[in-house]
Amino acid sequence: MQQTETPILIPVNPDDNISNLLEERVAATPDRALFAVPDGAGWKDITASGFRDQVVALAKGLVAAGIEPGDRIAFMCTTKYEWTLVDFAIHYAGAIMVPVYETSSPLQIHWILEDSGARAIITETADHADRLGEIRSELPGLELSWRLDEGAIAALGRDGADVADEEIARRRGLAVGSDVATLIYTSGSTGRPKGCVLTHSNFVDLSRNAAGALADVVQEQGASTLLFVTLAHVFARFISVLAVHAGVRVGHQADTKQLLPALGSFQPSFLLAVPRVFEKVYNSAEQNTEAEGKGKIFRAAAKVAVAHSEALDAGSVPFLLGVKFKIFDKLVYGKLRDKLGGRVKYAVSGSAPLSHYLGHFYRSLGVKILEGYGLTETTAPVTVNLPDKFKIGTVGPALPGHTVRIAEDGEILVKGLDVFKEYWNNPEATRAVFTDDGFFRTGDIGQLDSDGYLSITGRKKEIIVTAGGKNVAPAVLEDPIRANTIIGQVVVVGDQKPFISALVTLDPEMLPTWLKNNGEDPGMSLEEAAANPRVRAEVQSAIDAGNAYVSRAESIREFVILPTEFIEANGHLTPKMSIKRDNILRDFAGEIAKIYGDNPQTEAVSTPR
Repeated sequence: MQQTETPILIPVNPDDNISNLLEERVAATPDRALFAVPDGAGWKDITASGFRDQVVALAKGLVAAGIEPGDRIAFMCTTKYEWTLVDFAIHYAGAIMVPVYETSSPLQIHWILEDSGARAIITETADHADRLGEIRSELPGLELSWRLDEGAIAALGRDGADVADEEIARRRGLAVGSDVATLIYTSGSTGRPKGCVLTHSNFVDLSRNAAGALADVVQEQGASTLLFVTLAHVFARFISVLAVHAGVRVGHQADTKQLLPALGSFQPSFLLAVPRVFEKVYNSAEQNTEAEGKGKIFRAAAKVAVAHSEALDAGSVPFLLGVKFKIFDKLVYGKLRDKLGGRVKYAVSGSAPLSHYLGHFYRSLGVKILEGYGLTETTAPVTVNLPDKFKIGTVGPALPGHTVRIAEDGEILVKGLDVFKEYWNNPEATRAVFTDDGFFRTGDIGQLDSDGYLSITGRKKEIIVTAGGKNVAPAVLEDPIRANTIIGQVVVVGDQKPFISALVTLDPEMLPTWLKNNGEDPGMSLEEAAANPRVRAEVQSAIDAGNAYVSRAESIREFVILPTEFIEANGHLTPKMSIKRDNILRDFAGEIAKIYGDNPQTEAVSTPR
């Protein structure tokens, strides 16, 4: 059994809650820009004291409306400044935030509001309100609702003008560290979402210790970030709290199609993103240079960048490689840095593995992608690569205050200051995920190297066992395949089958450019593209690249290109863009059956795992 532990860096204070982080920030740097909001072509700063004033005014409005300490308030909103404003105002009013993904269906909204016992909800748009309206009559406990686009924040501020400052001070001080701060419902890749009870200490202690470990990222002079990951997810939610604690200037851009212009004007020093974002930036650059007739130059530059980073890990950069690197730095790398705003030095990445190739590529651009690992149940990160403790291909060492253990079956077990308290109203599920000695069972498979760096090798429940008894971790194959320019998603199948195969979708954003660059009709449909010989050959090359990471018994022998997309609306993706494997296997059972035919050897049998 492997185990690693990183001692706590900043001592815990069991009496502190999340509101203390803002109070401390205002006391330390009242005039520091804590947020920036769009203002024409630029950005308008909001200072720490200015943010606190808005938080208190909104909290007073909630109190005047009848919100009581401990009430659950649901919030459904895109990634924007108001998200963190509402979050902190709810804490100052003594209530509990229940985030709802802005993409949630009426049935999903109904479950979260009913299970959490939410007394109030704040929505952003008419569309959100319409979805709520479909199920409102079935939620008698939901008494209050407001809409941001109808001026809810200003109206609540006016309504609460007569609430005394002393009442807000009293309410914000009610919660101690062990009290509930928020209920975050799992994205539901399997089964009905469960409400994860995260405490004030989970956020406070993790923020303080992560800020210490990541001081070069979040505490450097002028540190700033542009958030575009949904704040309903724990990953961005934690970063928003960490930023308040550390004094990081934060901007928001919910529309990822406007991300590059926003990066150019905001010029962040670090980013928070999932690997798919880095893949798309790379693929877009490759296809754009291909269209300009400079594709060979870009690919040569990329290979040099990767070789340069690998040489740094090896201890020295050969002279000729160093010369090539300097040339390409002026011709190619500098332009890509400018697309990210010109100041980005670090990026924190999670949710899925980033390919070694892209990790090395971005590092040579001057952007260290710090891969980390965590779940909703761990308030986001348990491990993360640090600027001075950094290994590409791993998710880093344990953060201060955490212990990581690898069980006999390879499952990752964790204990530490960010592990959740329980599942809301579900003691049976809570008991099932903790060991007798208090470690949380993550459900993920991994390994620790001799230096204590964690690598993720698969999901315990997703391990495929072929008819020949071979254990296959889908992620090892899927992640490198998905990095291909035209691949949207890939799902490896083959449980109890004689060989491994895959369902593949195409990326509708990248496909037209790739088709044009390869002499094909860029206007062809997904169905036409799925049958196109050149497209199929490109997908085969991506499959071959993925197969290079595994043995022949684990390799993909057949694949099907589906003439559709996996999206959240059809139940095939979670809000954080993870695949819902069970739903996909069910909905495309016919296509899978065609791969294997009627051979009785492909029928499922009971095989011990």
